[in-house]
Amino acid sequence: MSRIKSAFDRLNGEGRKALIPFITAGDPDAALTLPLMHTLVEAGADVIELGVPFSDPMADGPTIQRASERALAKGMTLRKVLQLVVDFRKTDVKTPVVLMGYANPIEAMGLEKFAAAAAQAGVDGVLVVDYPPEEAVAFGAAIKAQGMDPIFLLAPTSTAARIEQVAGIASGYVYYVSLAGVTGSGALNVQAVAERLPLIREKTGLPVGVGFGIRDASTAARIAGIADAVVVGSRIIEEIEKSTTETACANVKALVADIRRGVDEVKQ
Repeated sequence: MSRIKSAFDRLNGEGRKALIPFITAGDPDAALTLPLMHTLVEAGADVIELGVPFSDPMADGPTIQRASERALAKGMTLRKVLQLVVDFRKTDVKTPVVLMGYANPIEAMGLEKFAAAAAQAGVDGVLVVDYPPEEAVAFGAAIKAQGMDPIFLLAPTSTAARIEQVAGIASGYVYYVSLAGVTGSGALNVQAVAERLPLIREKTGLPVGVGFGIRDASTAARIAGIADAVVVGSRIIEEIEKSTTETACANVKALVADIRRGVDEVKQ
């Protein structure tokens, strides 16, 4: 059983919802990423989404774009991201890690080579923003062959046919993008999300995580009331951005712990 499935099974047995925070590997520098990953776990993360920085992150708003720029300027690469996972696994063999990024770095390494290296590093899932399900059969097969979960995005504009395509390839969980825009944009409409989730659940039995627009404990609680997982990214990056190297971990821990309290207000 994968670490991701184990985490969701455990939470389901406890009547709790998952918290999935996102950070960009190498932001503000490589030395802080590993401490931040452990901080997220200490604050209550059930799964970590670790962003692979890319020069043209088309789905990301200005906040995560800046994080990618900072990381790339400090020399972060896909291979170095995998090494960060190796280092994380030296002391944490339980928390699932999902790599989230774009196709170019993977294609440059080679899909099969990447899948093998990611699995060996201790990665549990891979979400590639610009692999549409119509073109992701080989990707899904390569990831699953290495015992990892291919994770896909769904959006408010996803048709029933597209949802079925994703359901046929995905494992671990599916990530529902609550806004028809980039990360960090717009105001979250919880009612609109609630109306959309039943269609997704008709097509797949996988847990559904919801992200984009979740910024505080109150919003997290409302999303936890309707979804299986709450995904938070831009708000955490903002906290890192305004912190010093010395205060970043403490500030992120306080923020994520508060969001965790909001998630835990909801019982299944």
